[in-house]
Formats: sequence, structure tokens, C-alpha cells
Amino acid sequence: MIGIVGSGRVGSTLAMLLVQRNVDDITLVDIIEGLPQGEALDLSHMAAEIGVDVEITGSNDYSALAGSDIVVVTAGLARKPGMTRMDLLTKNAGIIKSVSEQVAKHAPNCILVMVTNPLDAMTYVALKTTKFPRSRVMGMSGMLDLSRFKELLSQSLHVSRASINALVVGEHGESMTPLPSYTSVNGIPLTTLLSQEQISTAIEKTRQVAAEVIRLKGATFYAPANGIARMVEAIHYDKKMVLPLSTYLEGEYGVSGICIGVPVIVGKDGVEKILEVKLSGTEKESFDRGVSTLKEAIATVQI
Repeated sequence: MIGIVGSGRVGSTLAMLLVQRNVDDITLVDIIEGLPQGEALDLSHMAAEIGVDVEITGSNDYSALAGSDIVVVTAGLARKPGMTRMDLLTKNAGIIKSVSEQVAKHAPNCILVMVTNPLDAMTYVALKTTKFPRSRVMGMSGMLDLSRFKELLSQSLHVSRASINALVVGEHGESMTPLPSYTSVNGIPLTTLLSQEQISTAIEKTRQVAAEVIRLKGATFYAPANGIARMVEAIHYDKKMVLPLSTYLEGEYGVSGICIGVPVIVGKDGVEKILEVKLSGTEKESFDRGVSTLKEAIATVQI
């Protein structure tokens, strides 16, 4: 069973994608009376028409998470226009600590996927609160950043999105680090197709585009939900997929004590291996800026 904490736009969109893909039974949990139950009914009606036989339930009680193999946490205050992800730090830290305690109580053997912003810091809060092994707590960071980088490159190169393979690491925020040195178009290195100036422009747009989406429509949820669904499928089906996720580092990349985005192998046991790739000088500088930002952030959080 897959538990989803938070039945807002990200949580409900994720549930819809998982139902459409016929992944597993789903339980929606939210503190708003009636919301998860209503979403479950609506999704069940959709499932009936498309012939999908997963069970979808909604509850206002965390005990409904019992038996979940995977729990996705989307709960928390949303980012508003003009806010950075870090502006949410103090407000959401308390919410995620409380949610994590409930997850640990009712689904102690689950793999926990964090979505709430600021993503890397909230992944850290969840890890420390649940006391789960680091392999069983991960954050959806690079999956979303990657989708944005690929779209911008597709526009610049005038090629199919399906032709682009890319990698984004680092803090899920203004210091995110797209990696041109590990980006290609059907095997052709990006650096042979775009100038350094063009690449730098695409990287900067990738860092800023979330604010643009929020300014235009108030929230971003289709792309995040898709990234989470990919993660859930990788775990549920033991795909051993290489995905850029926020995970706790213990010396990898010369960093310890924080959660930050790096490429990992994801399977039924969660983060099964952290892959260390060599970063160029500018890539390492950007990655290290994110490390510094996150260390400062978690130093202010009470766990």
C-alpha cells in the first residue's frame, strides 16, 4: 500500500497518476475533514471507468497508514509568490516533525518520500525524527529540477524532450546544480551543441522557473507529482533506477550531516547506493554553495 500524507494539489495529482498506472492500493491522509475521503471517492470513480482495481481510501487519522510500504509526505505550507523555499523553513519544520512522528508510529517499516519545501531540510527533519535508516528516507528534489532543465534544453536545441538525458544535483533551491558535463542529446555531449553562454542561461532559467510558475498559477504540482510517481514506481517495482534524489550523506562528495540531491540507485530497499560523480570546478562550487546553505538552515531547526 502507498500512503500519501496531504491531499492538496500535489498529493491528489500524485494519487491520480498512481491510479492511472495501476501501481498499488492508496491511502490518502489529511487533517481537513472530508477532503481525503472526497478525493478517494472521485479517484475511485475514475478507476472504475478505466478498469483499475486498486483500492483508494481517505482518512483524517494517521492510523490509516498502517501497513504502508511507501509513505509520501506532501503536507505543509505551500510556497507563495515572492517566497524562497527557505522562507518556509521554520513554519514547515514543526509540521514535518509532527507528521514524521505519526509515520514512524503507524508505518515503522515504510520507505518515506519527502516533498514538502524546503525539501532537503525537511528530508533531514524527517530522517532525524523517524530515526529510520538513511536508505529509507529520501526527498524528491532532482527529479523536479531535472524535468525543468530538460524542458529548457529541448526549447533551446529544438529537439524532442525524449532525446535529452540530463542530471541535476545539489540543493533543491536557488543553488541547484544542473550538470552539463553529464547531459547529452541521444549520446551527443551537450557541450558540443550549445555554447557555454547558452548553457549558463539554461541553468539560470532552471533555477528561476519555479518562481515563474508560482507567479502565474499559484503553485506547481503536475511536474512534482510526476517526479514522485517515478520514485514510487522505482521502489515498488524494484527497478534499480538511477535518479537524482535528496539523501543523507556520510562522507560522499566530501560532505556529512545533511540531506542533499545526488544520483542514487533506487529499488525496493529505498536508496540502495549513492553514486559519486566527478564535478567540474563550477559545478563543485555551485554544489558547495548548496551545502553551506543547508548546513546553515538545519542549524536553526529544533528536532
